[in-house]
Amino acid sequence: MKLSFLYGTKNIEFDLEYRRRKTLQITIEAPDKVKVVAPLGMENEEIIRIVKSKADWIVQKLFVLSNIEYRPIKREFVNGESFMYFGRNYSLQIIVDDTVKKIEVKLFQGKFYITTTVKDENLIRKAMEEWYRERTFEKAKERIKYYQKYFNKKPTAVKVKEQKKRWASCTGKDEILFNWRCSMARADAFDYIVVHEMCHLYHKNHSKDFWKLVEFIMPDYENRKEWLKKYGVRMDL
Repeated sequence: MKLSFLYGTKNIEFDLEYRRRKTLQITIEAPDKVKVVAPLGMENEEIIRIVKSKADWIVQKLFVLSNIEYRPIKREFVNGESFMYFGRNYSLQIIVDDTVKKIEVKLFQGKFYITTTVKDENLIRKAMEEWYRERTFEKAKERIKYYQKYFNKKPTAVKVKEQKKRWASCTGKDEILFNWRCSMARADAFDYIVVHEMCHLYHKNHSKDFWKLVEFIMPDYENRKEWLKKYGVRMDL
């Protein structure tokens, strides 16, 4: 179901879905999709009232997404295809060898080398994702240790997860969860993700105090953040 309302002169349309839940949820997806999940039985008028109260945030989010170079990624797992690692593109070379026990992924002399018994795209994709997960976890631990000098608090755990809509998150238990794709980002952008989440150990929201802390530790954070906005959509398999 679609609903809409006027906010000034702008018509805001959103997709509505009902589920068994207590609260209403609003999500914005690139490039211009507004989705709302509402509790079963909630009236349309009440839904529009709540969504309209968040109109300023919605418009700002849509504006940000409109400035992103949005290109859905459709990579093929064939020789010559390029894959990102810390902001650089590396070409893929697939080697078929029926003597290997499992698929091996290596980055060597400017190329990704995948040795496999069979050219199965799903198996290769899974192997590459696992490789990125390991690199992201290793780098996250390293950079958290580096930036720990700015913080009295430490994350209770560091984990790598599937998070399509965010680069990382800090839980109420102070666990920092990283999107496995983070190791595709440029090194300085990766550091911004780390600092951003470590600042959430103190501020669970994006208040002025939160951004002051981010800026104190990383004065040029906006440039790093901008890189993620511009190139983040390319960071996928």
